[in-house]
Amino acid sequence: MDYANCKLCPRQCGADRSAGQVGFCGCPGTALVAKAMLHKWEEPALAGSGGSGAVFFGGCTLRCKYCQNAAISGGAVGQTMDSVQLRALFEDLIAQGAENIDLVTPTHFLPDILPALSPKLPVPVVYNCGGYESVETLRQLEGKVDIYLPDFKYAEARLAKALSGAADYFPKAKSAIREMVRQVGPVQWEGDKVVRGVIIRHLILPGHVDNSLKVLDWIGSTFAPGEVLVSLMRQYTPMGRLPAPLDRRVTDEEYDAVLSWMYLNELEGFTQEGDSADQGFIPDF
Repeated sequence: MDYANCKLCPRQCGADRSAGQVGFCGCPGTALVAKAMLHKWEEPALAGSGGSGAVFFGGCTLRCKYCQNAAISGGAVGQTMDSVQLRALFEDLIAQGAENIDLVTPTHFLPDILPALSPKLPVPVVYNCGGYESVETLRQLEGKVDIYLPDFKYAEARLAKALSGAADYFPKAKSAIREMVRQVGPVQWEGDKVVRGVIIRHLILPGHVDNSLKVLDWIGSTFAPGEVLVSLMRQYTPMGRLPAPLDRRVTDEEYDAVLSWMYLNELEGFTQEGDSADQGFIPDF
């Protein structure tokens, strides 16, 4: 796995990032760390008392118009780090009390990240991604990731194209999540912490309840109760100038409708209170 003829993500753009070209992600062939921190606002079963050791990478393979991390996701943002430096960063976060190493939007830097994960770290490795992943790339992670934390944003191609520039999001995410579950198996707990498995995040978008119901339908029809966990998120916060209905927060009625559907599908996991839709919860990049 390297940065030449890059096909790490479903964009398959083929840029020679090892020669200084940038791909769709907007990034060169060197890992860029935009921020590293003890993140206390991940799901409680991940953050625990010490927080997740979150490593936010610059750039992204999606172009979500409502992105809360837009300050770093749009291109080459962050400090250059090679595999040795990444390993030292992971170990420093663990020394500070991190419950896990939480790799945030890492796919386009895997050639640098993978060597940094060997030998096995003493805490779980969390792969925190947008769900728009290549199965072939994910297979390179087998045995190195303990917890997959993908978004599952869309079931509607029209919406995925309009808001993230990825009309093929639904089929790609379905295949990716199946591969993640194949690798790590059903969710495993140690006390009140998840130590292995897949937690699927779904952000409810204002005015698009039907999309959320379709996402939950697929999860419920694909996996047995408790096999995966769902993190149902109502933290959507309007970022910048967006057209209606994306210029407002999710209403109580919208959230309650999706939450009820989650329970009807016998899905287990996590929910959010209304005050989670606050820019104060977005890391300062």
